[in-house]
Amino acid sequence: MLLEVIATTVEDAVTAERCGADRIELITGISEGGLTPSLGLIEQVRQAVAIPVRVMVRPHARSFHYSSEDAKTMLRDIGHIASAGSLSLVIGMLRPDGTVDEELLKRLLSAAQEMEITFHRAFDQTRDQFEALEVLSRYPQVTDILTSGGESTAPQGAERIAELQRRCTGQPLSILAGSGLSSANLNSFLKQTAVTRVHLGSAVRVNGNPLLQIDPQRLEEVRAILD
Repeated sequence: MLLEVIATTVEDAVTAERCGADRIELITGISEGGLTPSLGLIEQVRQAVAIPVRVMVRPHARSFHYSSEDAKTMLRDIGHIASAGSLSLVIGMLRPDGTVDEELLKRLLSAAQEMEITFHRAFDQTRDQFEALEVLSRYPQVTDILTSGGESTAPQGAERIAELQRRCTGQPLSILAGSGLSSANLNSFLKQTAVTRVHLGSAVRVNGNPLLQIDPQRLEEVRAILD
C-alpha cells in the first residue's frame, strides 16, 4: 500500500518520510490545488529525503488548458527539475473539450525522458474518465492517475474509483486516490475501492489546515491503518 503525502516545505518532506510516507508530492500553492515549487525548494527536498519525490509542474491555477507560452514554461521547469536528479513529475493537461491534450502530454513526456509521471486531478475534469484512462494507459511513463472519481472528495467518488481501479488491473498504470481521505474514513474506503495507492494533504496537517505543517500523529495514524 503506497502512501503519498503532499509537502510544501523541506520540513514537511522530512516529517513525511520520518512518519511513514512512501512518496512525496512536492508543490507550492496548496490552496490553489498545487503549483510548481521553486528550484531551490526542489533541490533542498531532494537532498533532505531518501523516499521518492514527485514534483508538480503546473504554471497557474486558472485552468488545465495551457497556451503555447504556458507549455514553454512547463518545458523549462521540467528541464530544471531533471537537472536536480532522481525526481519524478506530476502533470495534467486538457483540451477545451475536456479530453486529454495528447499533443502537450507527448511534448512533456519527451522532455521528462525517463522520469515517471502522475497525471493529476485534471483527470477529474475530463469529459469521460474512462476515455481518459484509455488514452493515458498508452503512455508507460504515466504510472499514476490522481483522482477523486470526478467528485469533490474520494469517498464521494468511491464507486467510480472502484471501477477505474478494476480497469487498471493487470496494467502498469495505477489509481492514486486523493481528496477527503483521513484516518476516519480510510478503512471503509479501501474496502469499497480496492485501491493500493492513496494521497493525503490536509488530513495529515495540524488541525486539518492545508496551510499548517504536517502533524506527525495524524500521519502515523494513517500509516498504521495502511499497514
